[in-house]
Parts: sequence; C-alpha cells; structure tokens
Amino acid sequence: MDINQITEKIDWNLIMNYGLKLIGAILVWIIGSWLIRKVMKQISKIMDHRDYEISLKKFLLNLISWTLKIVLILALLGTLGIETTSFAAIIAAAGLAIGMALQGSLGNFAGGTLIMIFKPFKVGDFIEAQGVSGTVKEIGIFTTTLNTFGNQLAIIPNGKLSNENIINYSAEETRRDNLTIGIDYSSDIKKAKEVLLAIADDHPNIMKDPAPQVFVAELADSSVNFTFRFWAKNADFWDCHFYAIEEVKARFDKEGIEIPYPHQVEIQKKG
Repeated sequence: MDINQITEKIDWNLIMNYGLKLIGAILVWIIGSWLIRKVMKQISKIMDHRDYEISLKKFLLNLISWTLKIVLILALLGTLGIETTSFAAIIAAAGLAIGMALQGSLGNFAGGTLIMIFKPFKVGDFIEAQGVSGTVKEIGIFTTTLNTFGNQLAIIPNGKLSNENIINYSAEETRRDNLTIGIDYSSDIKKAKEVLLAIADDHPNIMKDPAPQVFVAELADSSVNFTFRFWAKNADFWDCHFYAIEEVKARFDKEGIEIPYPHQVEIQKKG
C-alpha cells in the first residue's frame, strides 16, 4: 500500500475537527492555569491585608485552588467535546453525600471560619464561653483550645462557640470588679463605706479614675448589702480582687463591723 492509498483513507475532516479541539483545549489549559495563578495571588494579598489567621488562609487557598482547577478541567473536557453533564452531576452528588456525612464537622468549620474572620477573640485572650473560662491557647479550623485556671485543656467545637455568647475579658485594657459585701444591721453604715473606700485607696493598682464606688444595694433579711466597685488593669485585676476580699475581713474585724453569717437556733420543748 503506497502513501497515496493511505492518505486517501484518512478522514482529514475528522483530524482537523479534533485537531482544532485539541489546540483549543491546550489554549484553555494554558490561559485557565494562568488566570488561576493570578486569582490565587490576588486572593492571597487580600487575606494578608485583612490579617487572616495562617491556618485559615492556607485552608481557604487550597479549597479555592482545587475548586477552580475542577472548573478548569470541566471546561477542558467540554472543549474536547466530551459531555460534562454527567461529571458535574457526579461531583454534585458526591459533594451532597460528603456534606450530609460531615454535617457537624462542616458546622464547626463554618464557625471556625467566622471566628477567624471577625475575631471576637485572639490567642492569649481570657474568655468565658460554653460554661468554660480560660485563656485561648489555639484557634483551629474545627475547634478552639482554652487553658483553664487549673491548667486543663478545654476543647470547644467552633460551631457551638460561634453561635453562643462569648465574654472576652481581655478585649479592653481595664476591667471593673463588682463585690457584694454584707454587714450586720447593728453596724455603722457610714463607717463601713469609709473602710471600703480606704481599702481601694490604699492599693496602688486599684485605679483612682474612674473612682471606686460604694453604695447600699439591698436591705436583705439579715444584712445590709453594699456594692463595692473598682477598676483595675487586666494584668492587675485578680491581685486587686483577692486583696480587696482579704482586706474587707481584716479591717471590718479591726473596726468592729460585723459580717453576718447564718445562725442556728435550737429550741427545746419541755414535756
């Protein structure tokens, strides 16, 4: 068989058709890959500008990159004339199945993403959430880890954490203490107020501006209850808190001001 016979049997229209599709697919791949690199670079700059957490940044960049690559592959197959509807349906079905299986994990991921974007707290902050108080040790994609007062690790799912109340004690530089102090009805109210204000005045780390406050808050069944308020910097707060409690007892004893406590009365009935 000579060359002329071979060339006569070649379907040049078919070759031209698929050749053009192949060239188009190569161009789609080259241009698409270039566009993906440009888009990912721009997204990375935006994340750096908004100071995203490094763990969140890496996760989101990988997720966006793979999503764009899947779209590019589908576009590439479409350019070659391959039906992509079935591929898209399979991907959608797989995504739905994975989403149903990992519903809780996806909720935690969404919560972690919100926490890292809006930053209601950061590593090193002292917070109270989900009935746990502690210093934030790590903010992950799915969970947040706290160091409690007793140096235990508390691991809280981000889904619950992002949907419930959070108290961030470190968000402000200063913090106000609010103590309730009770005295006996027979004790001198004005003297008690003077003693409490002197306690606040004598500690160098209890702030003088705003000024400490003492006022009668309640006439209870067995005591006159004062509210004792003062401000301190976060770093000094607990030192001032425990100082105030100890000094109240010591100075009230010295001034003869009685702090009431429950009494038990025994009644004997003579038969």
